[in-house]
Amino acid sequence: MRIAVLKEQAAGETRVAATPETVKKLSALGATVAVEEGAGIRATITDDAYRDAGAELGSAAAVVKDADIVMGVQAPDVAALSGAKKGAWVAATFDPFGQKDRVEAYAKAGLEALAMEFMPRITRAQSMDVLSSQSNLSGYKAVIAAADLYGRAFPMMMTAAGTVSAAKVFVMGVGVAGLQAIATAKRLGAQVSATDVRSATKEQIQSLGAKPIFVENVEGIEGEGSGGYATEMSEEYQKAQAELVSSHIAKQDIVITTALIPGRAAPRLISDAQIATMRQGSVIFDLAVAQGGNVEGSVADEVVEQHGVKIMGFSNTPAHLAADASALFSRNLFNFLNAFWDEEKKAPELDEEIGDAIRLTKDGAIVNERLQG
Repeated sequence: MRIAVLKEQAAGETRVAATPETVKKLSALGATVAVEEGAGIRATITDDAYRDAGAELGSAAAVVKDADIVMGVQAPDVAALSGAKKGAWVAATFDPFGQKDRVEAYAKAGLEALAMEFMPRITRAQSMDVLSSQSNLSGYKAVIAAADLYGRAFPMMMTAAGTVSAAKVFVMGVGVAGLQAIATAKRLGAQVSATDVRSATKEQIQSLGAKPIFVENVEGIEGEGSGGYATEMSEEYQKAQAELVSSHIAKQDIVITTALIPGRAAPRLISDAQIATMRQGSVIFDLAVAQGGNVEGSVADEVVEQHGVKIMGFSNTPAHLAADASALFSRNLFNFLNAFWDEEKKAPELDEEIGDAIRLTKDGAIVNERLQG
């Protein structure tokens, strides 16, 4: 069993799909791990560190040649996989809804594309969930970046010269990223509030010491779809939510937006008119900017100023924490392969539940129901 790890080619991508830690673990299973030279440099991992862990190092072509499995952070171009075995697995993130041409190219090439972002949110797959591990870091980084851009202190400070008021932070969307954003802002000493369309998150917000801000007395707004993901809300709820946010956002210093709906553009949470009510020097971090943005006027990888409010967001937030993001992502991939590893065959065999959920292509065809539908 030959497992190949290539250097990421996407613009701004600093992560790598294997670390010396996971190379050792995969080798212990009986696999041969081949890593492209320079693959880990941007994540502060040297080629020597991979060699010491037992990996083969070489050019991209040499690494991929006769590979049974290719692991990536973002799925590589099909052209880079021409030397892999027919039907080889490629385990990576594919952005299947946004990159349909790439999925079709994988099918045509006879590769088995395994989209790690389609991992079902079930208990036994938690350790394989790349979206959760990377979102956790994204929520942390969003607060740190916003705090750096913000022109004032976060905690309340009582000094001989007077008192500095604590910053007010509002987190919109309480998934994995939102929860980490709340926790990080609290650790920095801010007054934190948060909202979500799923009523079940109210207790989670309170458990972290933040104030829940929820629309009340509107029917049918649970907002939780399959797998725990948020769903799009009714017009009635959207109107009530907009009114609530408008009154609350005007009092905030920092706003972190995290709302995403799988397979769709990010929902618009903050309008230009709402931004205009915020005080000068406030900061909004739009974690969904790469999927269209939650905030009107946000631009990926740029700081935009509207009405004296600074709006920012990264196209690839986890890539700003390359070492930790790579460590977590690579463990997700190892946990995935290890869970299905057959000791006798020295190879993984997917079961139906997880295999059908993440498999995009097989035997020259697109086989995933979510894409076919």
